[in-house]
Amino acid sequence: MEARAAEIAAGRADELVWLLEHPPLYTAGTSANPADLIDRRFPLYRSGRGGQMTYHGPGQRVAYLMLDLKRRVPDVRRFVVTLEEWIIRTLSAFDVTGERREDRIGVWVRRPRKGEGYEDKIAAIGIRVKQWVTLHGMALNVDPNLSHFSGIVPCGVNEQRFGVTSLADLGLPVSMAEVDVVLRREFKSLFGKTRDQNVGRTENELPSARSERSFSVPSR
Repeated sequence: MEARAAEIAAGRADELVWLLEHPPLYTAGTSANPADLIDRRFPLYRSGRGGQMTYHGPGQRVAYLMLDLKRRVPDVRRFVVTLEEWIIRTLSAFDVTGERREDRIGVWVRRPRKGEGYEDKIAAIGIRVKQWVTLHGMALNVDPNLSHFSGIVPCGVNEQRFGVTSLADLGLPVSMAEVDVVLRREFKSLFGKTRDQNVGRTENELPSARSERSFSVPSR
């Protein structure tokens, strides 16, 4: 990822979006609190992204985005809001209302049946920007084992009324391939046209598992 970002910053490579699933693991962002690791049942990786503790595993669509904000709009906050909008539009295609929160990063779904004010996170966001090229990205819960999140305090949010959910948990048995089709379509509407591209495993610092796909964003 770092090598590809450097090539993008130098103008020698197209921007890239990499879709994959990891085997079960935890990652710690730059703001992670060690006390938020409750049960180290899976490997823990220190990442350079912003944010705190999170879980990745099968059934979760991870998207790594390497986009050149210098060639787009050099505004990190705007990029994060656009990431949120990408997820919200993708969820809307499956009749799920995802919402952003000013005091909590990521995309959330209201759960009134659990009680007043209850919300669950369905997608996490954690990024890093180097030479105005973005690294890391987002993780959307399609059908992961939600019990795996209990080994950490996800993203440092420990209030009882805030949990985690997935499309499957919401009663939507959606395949990863179906999610990918919508992700790519909505990406185009927000970030621009794309084309297929294969990438090597060496471009990722974390172990990847299955259903890897990628597409590049041609230079404009």
